[in-house]
Amino acid sequence: MPIINNDAEHDPNRILPIDYDWAREYYEAGVDNNWVPAEIPMQDDVSQWRGDALSDAERQLVEWNLGFFSTAESLTANNIVLALYEYVTAPECRQYLLRQAYEEAIHTDTFIYCCDSLGFDPDYLYGMYDRVPSIEEKDEFVVDLTRSIDRPGFTLDTDEDVREFLRDLVGFYVIMEGIFFYAGFAMMLGLKRQNKMVGVGQQFEYIMRDESLHVGFGVDLINQIRTENPDAWTAAFGDEVRDLLTEAVELEKLYAHEACPDEILGMSSEQFAEYVEYVADRRFEQLDLPEQYGTDNPFPWMSEQVDLNKEKNFFETQVTEYRSGGSLDW
Repeated sequence: MPIINNDAEHDPNRILPIDYDWAREYYEAGVDNNWVPAEIPMQDDVSQWRGDALSDAERQLVEWNLGFFSTAESLTANNIVLALYEYVTAPECRQYLLRQAYEEAIHTDTFIYCCDSLGFDPDYLYGMYDRVPSIEEKDEFVVDLTRSIDRPGFTLDTDEDVREFLRDLVGFYVIMEGIFFYAGFAMMLGLKRQNKMVGVGQQFEYIMRDESLHVGFGVDLINQIRTENPDAWTAAFGDEVRDLLTEAVELEKLYAHEACPDEILGMSSEQFAEYVEYVADRRFEQLDLPEQYGTDNPFPWMSEQVDLNKEKNFFETQVTEYRSGGSLDW
């Protein structure tokens, strides 16, 4: 069965035989990595947040990242359920999309848990989408890439239609989850390395593990669609994707400078900007596009958290030792 189609003779409810083994592997990896935020103790974080353990810059860094991720995770979940699921008709891929939607719900619940634990006013936390321009610009940039397939009557009948769909996939998998999330990951895990907000940092580790699988699945989905629709990904469209990614890098670098204006724990905003370039080059490589920056990784310790070279097999290099007790080898 083609991975996307509008052909009524194909039955999306029949998952066997499986045509895309890689999609099944992502699903199994997601199940194996199952977690919930309430498993992670937050008492030390609460004490630090209510006390004087954090500087004003560190407190802003925590607030901004919680504010950005709380809206970004909901946007991603909505895109899966309301846009992607209708058009990705290969049943094993749909099964993973459902798994991912569940994980996005877990991530959203994480920010509810953090908000409740730290005593945030929900309007304050979620209102950062409107108050902080660099957060609003990132979210709106990605949402704009999905407006075409959101319109009533959208189909995948032509190569241009497939390009519209690919643009959405690039927006949410490669840009939102593959670029926009990573400066925030580095910031929060940098705090955790200094024994600050360790509970929040551990939850970001779990989220990053999930997101690494999401990026891997999204890239494989994009590349499979390219293989099955070779006329859709033209040289001009490749140039457009390159421009989208470089624009996204500039938005994320702006966010990094504003969220971390001063050096914190030996990490500067410029280093976060360099890390975004380093991650972006990995995304270009995954899409078979030329690297644009050639920037070295300023945070080699991040490779201990997630090996970006092995995102498709991230379950083999887990962030933590947590594994589902119900995992079986068949």
